[in-house]
Amino acid sequence: MGGDDPGRAAAGDRDTGDGPEWCRQAAVDSGRRSGVTTEEAAELKRLKRENAELKRANAILRSASAFFAAELDRPQR
Repeated sequence: MGGDDPGRAAAGDRDTGDGPEWCRQAAVDSGRRSGVTTEEAAELKRLKRENAELKRANAILRSASAFFAAELDRPQR
């Protein structure tokens, strides 16, 4: 792949000289090249989003638990 071709950079190629990103990703998706497949990347994104949501829910539950525990420790009128 001619690195002397000035049109390559204009086409969005990176310095690796392996072709456009979609072409590299297609090779990964088909198993011809190592890397993270499109499906794996989508699953990872979904799991990270779910993990963040669960962390927020746990923080809320921790706060609520501490609040109600404090209420139970107060003397009743």
